[in-house]
Amino acid sequence: MAHQELDMKMKIVLAAKMLFAKHGYDATSVRQICEEAGANVALVSYYFGGKESVFYEIFRQFFPSHKLSGFFDIDDPVIGIKAIIEEVILLRNKDPQMISLLQMEIITMSPRMEKMRELVFPVWEKVRSLLEKGRQEGLYHFESLDSTLMFVLGSIFFYKQREFFEPLFTDPRPDMDTLIHQTTTYVMNALGYQSKGE
Repeated sequence: MAHQELDMKMKIVLAAKMLFAKHGYDATSVRQICEEAGANVALVSYYFGGKESVFYEIFRQFFPSHKLSGFFDIDDPVIGIKAIIEEVILLRNKDPQMISLLQMEIITMSPRMEKMRELVFPVWEKVRSLLEKGRQEGLYHFESLDSTLMFVLGSIFFYKQREFFEPLFTDPRPDMDTLIHQTTTYVMNALGYQSKGE
């Protein structure tokens, strides 16, 4: 029975994750989640206590805090920025639903914003500290730390849907390694970084 309960709880969480990413939190009802999961409507209250708790359970289950926390020990501004770029791009492509959820919450400045900040700000604060350290060490050259932070986050995290822009493109869709390389090169060039030998 315990195994069946766990299966049903996960089905509800996965259904909610898909629907929230597609339609947004407010436009998704408990009934829709349960229909998608093949669950009785009463189970959301029974297992989670309500829709908002299901939302937070998605982040507990799928937000890779354990992976991202590994960056906090990196002190080198160049290694750190490059590592974060790579990991965020991998996450973005591995779990686009998670990124969509985060982006929707940020765009709408939802009532759940404070909880979102608790999750993502440690990583963004690390990016900020690496940028500032790189500037102090003469590795990076930029005017405003705040604006530069937003530009970097825009390049790696708030990546727009490629499908919308597809008619403008002539190159084939890049594979993962190429995308990581291109993004890293773009960000490092924007920061005015020149590696030794360049």
